Amino acid sequence: MKKIALIFLVILLILAGCLASTIASPVLIIAEDTGEDASVDMAAKFSLIGGFEWVYPGSSFNARGETLHNIHLISPSDPYHAAQDIISHTYNYTPHVIISVNNDAAEAIFGKNIVDLIRSNDAYNGYAGNENVPGTMSRGDAMDTAMKQNGMNVLQVPVQIILGNIRFIFV
Repeated sequence: MKKIALIFLVILLILAGCLASTIASPVLIIAEDTGEDASVDMAAKFSLIGGFEWVYPGSSFNARGETLHNIHLISPSDPYHAAQDIISHTYNYTPHVIISVNNDAAEAIFGKNIVDLIRSNDAYNGYAGNENVPGTMSRGDAMDTAMKQNGMNVLQVPVQIILGNIRFIFV
């Protein structure tokens, strides 16, 4: 029983630290595809002041033109510093906390069909617009719609943290 209480206390402290750090620097949340090619399929910026904003991996790049989508190829030994560099270069803020969410966590939290829903919204339901053109639908819109379809199982968040499917990386 003491181990479980200690684990939950550590999780709460990590979450409190992340929230506190968002006052000074936003948190970067990345969706890492562990099934296909270990790429970053989608990302978001979160801050207490600015809220939640989608970040598009293919439109986020460093000074050499390398994209957020390929951080594991750019820097296999330290992909999260590569992500920090890319976000700093493209969006002019430097995240010091990166939250990595893999496919298993996404499915546990948003339902087993979340990836298929995002892809179908993106490709078939008119969301495949250009995220750089205001007024067009984008992958962010496709993700919003897919996440709302099944709802969010909040109780799975601490479970997925314990399982290691949601990781906190301090850079």
